[in-house]
Amino acid sequence: MSTLVLVRHGESQWNLENRFTGWVDVPLSEKGVLEAKSAGEKIKKENIHFDVAYTSALKRAQNTLTLMLEKLGQEDIPVHKDQALNERHYGDLQGLNKAETALKFGDAQVKIWRRSYDVAPPNGESLKDTAARALPYFESKILGDIKRGLNVIVAAHGNSLRAIVMKLDNLSKEQVLELNIATGVPLVYQFDVDLKVISKKELA
Repeated sequence: MSTLVLVRHGESQWNLENRFTGWVDVPLSEKGVLEAKSAGEKIKKENIHFDVAYTSALKRAQNTLTLMLEKLGQEDIPVHKDQALNERHYGDLQGLNKAETALKFGDAQVKIWRRSYDVAPPNGESLKDTAARALPYFESKILGDIKRGLNVIVAAHGNSLRAIVMKLDNLSKEQVLELNIATGVPLVYQFDVDLKVISKKELA
């Protein structure tokens, strides 16, 4: 039996400022640092020893992972970083305040950009686009390690993790639009030898 833990990074400075972040490499906020440490403490109570870690090319996810592994006393495991796990690219919206964007383009249009499955913002990615890069990496690398019997921790982003959870939980395109993944809240999956999910737990 193998264990996979998925964690959305702690609150970033632009989460705090209500901005579209995407691929902009912003740091964790003070709250985000505390969320990452708290996530590490919650995972520690589960007594999981990890064999390998994965994260994105963005420092808010990397720093979250580092803080969690420090809490776990498992800083020496291999860490793989790849932009396949990056947040959804918000294109022309990156850096804009979400409330100001709604005033500029209208609430309805911004909601379509944020909450539709396959409509991308100008020069950006839809959730479908994000899944198209995140899932092949997840299936080849991360599930590959799970298949080998390894325990894996992944620190990534709201939308790359939504794509992964969509696959693991067999969610429809409609269901995934209602899925919200909170910052710093670990999701623990356990798999049998056939890569079937046998349990899921949220460490809220």
